[in-house]
Amino acid sequence: MAVTDTVTGVEVHDVRFPTSRELTGSDAMHPDPDYSAAYVVLSTAAGGRGHGLCFTIGRGNDVVAAAVRALAPFVTGRPAPATAADLAALHRDLTHDSQLRWLGPEKGVAHMAAGALVNAAWDLAATRAGLPVWAFLSAMSPEDLVSLVDFRYLTDALTPDDALAILRAAEPGRAGRAARLKAEGYPAYTTSPGWLGHDDATLVRLARKAVADGFRQIKLKVGADPDDDLRRLRLAREAVGPGVRIAVDANQRWDVADAVRRLTALAPYDPYWIEEPTSPDDVLGHAAVRSGQPVKVATGEHAANRVVFKQLLQAGAVDFVQIDAARVAGVNENVAILLLAAKHGVPVCPHAGGVGLCELVQHLAMFDYVAVSGTRRDRVIEYVDHLHEHFTDPAVVTGGRYRAPTAPGFSARMKPLSVAAYRFPDGPVWRAGPDGDQESDQDQDPDQDAGPDLTGGQEGTA
Repeated sequence: MAVTDTVTGVEVHDVRFPTSRELTGSDAMHPDPDYSAAYVVLSTAAGGRGHGLCFTIGRGNDVVAAAVRALAPFVTGRPAPATAADLAALHRDLTHDSQLRWLGPEKGVAHMAAGALVNAAWDLAATRAGLPVWAFLSAMSPEDLVSLVDFRYLTDALTPDDALAILRAAEPGRAGRAARLKAEGYPAYTTSPGWLGHDDATLVRLARKAVADGFRQIKLKVGADPDDDLRRLRLAREAVGPGVRIAVDANQRWDVADAVRRLTALAPYDPYWIEEPTSPDDVLGHAAVRSGQPVKVATGEHAANRVVFKQLLQAGAVDFVQIDAARVAGVNENVAILLLAAKHGVPVCPHAGGVGLCELVQHLAMFDYVAVSGTRRDRVIEYVDHLHEHFTDPAVVTGGRYRAPTAPGFSARMKPLSVAAYRFPDGPVWRAGPDGDQESDQDQDPDQDAGPDLTGGQEGTA
């Protein structure tokens, strides 16, 4: 009789990178982000480990970590997840506790914490199967994939039968698309030129470099001074020429009327989309922005759950759906959103950047191509070229395309020395103070991997 492996521990670490010192990630609503992760490690009796995270921008990362610890009892002691049924059951238990659900329901910190644990479970299961998550998902039957989805609140827009039909229609071409994905990669765009903290010369230099590196789309942050927005978009357009797409991102800055007015002014420079023009919760506001001016609308990185995505699609409020790997409750809920988008014929262009988001969301977009939508047309994954060096299996982008991950798991494992160096508030990077004068272990050897024990102690373990 086979012995069932069990989850024996949940570690959670408050890891923060001082990106505000160089204004990396700066935008109209978030001028000084410190890109951070509530980093989760599941351990099993047989020595297995699963890695996940929830992305934040500094203060509040400890709040998410506390929420993960509150949910940890739903994970420890249960059989290590290996199948679609296991992962579906875990997702339900983490999102439907009658008391913790009150804190959302199914939104906010508790939901994001559930997503970190769900994603860690997928990393564990895919690693045990010897497959990257995109391939692990793509190998599941349509029936198993449908079983992952919580259809409550969705059936007026997507039924289980609808989902089965989408997945069965895509099934015959899976092998061919997987082969093309491995050979060709998946289109990417870069936000690195467009942070609001960049001066004009840096913007122009990085925009030209992006094109030279093979990107056919870049993105600029907008939403502060309208004259600055016009000047920066003009400079970017002159730098890259007419054949490269330039998306713009307001990061929720505007009221609806402001958005319509500002985008009408920017339209002569041919922005490809406007991202988050207004509140991420305002479905009808996004619909009004979409119908009130000529620029296409993209949103979703801050959409709280599958229901908001359902309404955005039902209202005709978006031209591009932007899933986020760590905002909703993990892989399961993102499968639901991918199916909703496929049912409505709307392309999915994931949000990434941050800490680990490129690593995670590439798997979801690639699964969508192989097993759901069956196309890469009008689809790109965001890419920001920083902090990847802290991961043991970092996202790889060459020639403007993500290369398909080959290592088993979800690409979420951070280097132990990075966790130790950047753990807040006691890691040496943070003890060094604002100028970062104190040398850290990570500075001494950033590529060293000290093995599976993250800390050598009990701190951060739930």
